[in-house]
Amino acid sequence: MTAGDGHGLRTEICRDGDEFGRLGERWASLYARCSTATPFQSHSWLHSWWVSYGRPGALRVVLVRREDGELAGAAPLMRARGPLPVLVPLGGAITDFTDVLLDDACPEAAPALARALARAARGAVVDLREVRPGAAAERVHVCWRGSRRRLTDSLCLELPAVPMDALLERIPSGKAQRVRAKLRKLDALGIDEHIVTGEEVPAAVERLLQLHRLQWQGRGVTAEHTSDRFAQHLARAVRPMVERGDAMVTEFRLAGDVVAADLTLMSPRLAGGYLYGADPVLRARKVDVATMLLRHGARQTSASGRATLSMLRGAEPYKQHWRPETVHNQRLLLAGRGAAALLWLRAGVAYGRRWAARQARERAWVGRALGRARGRKNSGGG
Repeated sequence: MTAGDGHGLRTEICRDGDEFGRLGERWASLYARCSTATPFQSHSWLHSWWVSYGRPGALRVVLVRREDGELAGAAPLMRARGPLPVLVPLGGAITDFTDVLLDDACPEAAPALARALARAARGAVVDLREVRPGAAAERVHVCWRGSRRRLTDSLCLELPAVPMDALLERIPSGKAQRVRAKLRKLDALGIDEHIVTGEEVPAAVERLLQLHRLQWQGRGVTAEHTSDRFAQHLARAVRPMVERGDAMVTEFRLAGDVVAADLTLMSPRLAGGYLYGADPVLRARKVDVATMLLRHGARQTSASGRATLSMLRGAEPYKQHWRPETVHNQRLLLAGRGAAALLWLRAGVAYGRRWAARQARERAWVGRALGRARGRKNSGGG
């Protein structure tokens, strides 16, 4: 389907995976002209994800083109599973930020993409999960002429992109002293950092996944991170991302052996540690792996001129030590007249699930507090 909009722009929908693959260079050009894009919107990440996770017939990549064929906007979507008509972003659960792409120099691209999305949806809800504040999708949301909702989505934690010494100033002096002691221990062990080059990436990614499985052996690992399709996705996606500057793979070596590895995804504005693996030998030697990775990330991110060191989704306790900024992703729901009721139904379900999750967290907190109180009483405490 192709349509013009009267501003020298035309829109179309890509439904074929091979055609999506051939968009690589034009997609990369648009990605470079969209200042709010994150690495999860790179063509390498999205197309590789589609190859691993996509379903035949579900692809709906909405494109806005200039007269010369260059892309001015793109929304990488697919038809979701289930009985109700819903379009969702490519990337799924393994993607921390989703978004559309809009050329910063083309103000007409946002309304053109909004109109094209309305035609593509045709009675379906467009459900954009995990949209980072300030993302290009917000411009489409503003232009939308039908029903729309903005909900809160996952919690992310962020630090300023400054060297480690500046990060230590954010925490109490006692904790900072303990961290400095951990860093001195790392230096005394002689752990070397090696940033992997393009041709080294495939073997390095394989080692990273092996270390990740080893690190979580016998504990609660994210099941998808051990799957073959996830490994194949990273094997395809990461090398071109490294070569374009959208990712960095680092190996940490002790006496010549790789004992840890880290994959950091990078855009002009932020860098985020996506996945790491560590040999249990480091835990046995009481090496603080999280501190080691944070020092490396802080050094690389601050030196590159980026503004933000993102800890991505999740509020794990080890992240909280650094007093990060709390940022909530958004969930943007869009629907035309024919799907307004479906939008409100989907929003209501989302509200219900968030309420239930909040109640579960509060019950767990109360349970832990009561457990601590009983422990103090049984031990003779006050």
